[in-house]
Amino acid sequence: FSSVDEVAKANGHVSIISVGWDPGMFSIQRLLGEAILPEGKYYTFWGKGVSQGHSDAIRRVPGVKNAIQYTCPVEDAVNAARSGSLPELTTRQKHTRLCYVVAEDGANLSEIENTIKTMPNYFSDYDTFVNFISEEEFKANHTKMAHGGFVIHSGKTNQNANNHVIEYSLKLDSNPEFTGSVLVAYARAAYRLAKKGDCGAKTVFDIAPSLISPKSAEQLRKELL
Repeated sequence: FSSVDEVAKANGHVSIISVGWDPGMFSIQRLLGEAILPEGKYYTFWGKGVSQGHSDAIRRVPGVKNAIQYTCPVEDAVNAARSGSLPELTTRQKHTRLCYVVAEDGANLSEIENTIKTMPNYFSDYDTFVNFISEEEFKANHTKMAHGGFVIHSGKTNQNANNHVIEYSLKLDSNPEFTGSVLVAYARAAYRLAKKGDCGAKTVFDIAPSLISPKSAEQLRKELL
């Protein structure tokens, strides 16, 4: 943040960082949950959907011709988060990783599978399942970029007598198209702030919701308030 802020201020520009759905939209929901219900806990679940970074990591493994990875929330963990019981959930308990791999001819499948499952920062902390498929099956069933997820904040009031759950979810047919839509919305905010003479780095936490809308303040009050 500080590096972007320094450059933006030196050049008189507005730069909004960490814009998308996570970080981005989910970050806002986590903030709202903590602000409204400080005696509580938030849980972030991703999927089921394609993780582009994890898919790229698999494709860099020697012997892999093509691959895709789906991040899958564990249903029992999601239900526990929704229950209001404030469970402690580990990384492994919350998600599994499902991989579909097209191997090069003659590649050592066991070696590829082991390399994927033990890859630090990507798969080693998760229950990971590796499936080897043909290139034809990959093209037929695994070329879409769907994704989604949940932010669940569970909190208590009245000396822990009452439970409350706030939930925000996304179900996206196209992760890139949705992320692009978020970027366009926040570009409006950057333009409006710059037009007023503001400059420097911002995050989604610093941007008023009205600044990302194409509607006027009067329209927003009339139609959405």
